Amino acid sequence: MLRIHFSEVDLARTRLAATPDPLWEIASSLHRFQTRRGRWAHERWYTDAVRTLRDTTLGRAVRTLLLPLYPRARYFPDFLTPAEGADGLDAGLEAILALPERRVAGEISRIEPRQGNRSPLGALAAPRGRRILTETLRAYHAAVISPMADQMRSLLDSERALRARHLLDGGVDGLLRGFGPTLQWRPPVLGVLEHVADRDIHLDGRGLLLVPSYFCWQQPVTLADPGLPQVLVYPLPRSAADHLAACPEEAVAALIGGSRASVLAACATGATTSELARRAGLSAGTVSYHTRTLREAGLISSRRHAETVLHTLTRLGEDLLRQAG
Repeated sequence: MLRIHFSEVDLARTRLAATPDPLWEIASSLHRFQTRRGRWAHERWYTDAVRTLRDTTLGRAVRTLLLPLYPRARYFPDFLTPAEGADGLDAGLEAILALPERRVAGEISRIEPRQGNRSPLGALAAPRGRRILTETLRAYHAAVISPMADQMRSLLDSERALRARHLLDGGVDGLLRGFGPTLQWRPPVLGVLEHVADRDIHLDGRGLLLVPSYFCWQQPVTLADPGLPQVLVYPLPRSAADHLAACPEEAVAALIGGSRASVLAACATGATTSELARRAGLSAGTVSYHTRTLREAGLISSRRHAETVLHTLTRLGEDLLRQAG
């Protein structure tokens, strides 16, 4: 658990990011390639990104440079997400180029401590290596992050509107209490329950920048160095409705599975178990398993008629299919 300690000055200096931070989004998006957690919420993006990067020079750079540099683990280098990133991609990349070589080398060594200076990533500390890194980050952002800009901004605007209401109704105390179960506000400490490390951060008058992130998933993230300007990157709330709006024709299959989605669609006009099996190309036993799951989820209704069982959509099932086109 991470515990962030506030003073009265820190509460006055706590604020919410106005725009997506491109360097934090790059970091979190690279983590999405390294796990299936949250894949349903990023299914279309993941598919398009893999297609875009496949068999390209950029794709090879992602595999050999970026993924090792951004491990989905307890630590990845702080220098990759400088505070200047809040002012845009160009400002953030310039900040990376301007960092002292010693700091970059020290943070990279923490990824592979056993290799020390022999780590292949060690070359990034030198100016030429960092120039290659920033060019790769810029190309990656253009290829797989920029296409999501409108959707990211829409979700961020919605999040800011909600948090602004919490702030207006309850002040900073109301804002911090409104984040739900992942962030637990017990004045003067904000507890981050899903954090990868057990430690304390004292803001000491610097305040806290709250950064909603499109690609962050479940676990809020902060900087490893407590001496840096402090941020808390947390996942934008996502729901099935958000996913349906983003990619309706794939949403049902992504959320409940392809075979189950076929059974659900086949119930649109009412069908018996054997009819569903023929329409979906599945065995009767498999269909029975899927209909039981769909019924328990409230998506279909099943009623016995003579020696057969007739399955029909509920209102919830109709709404789900209607939104999915």
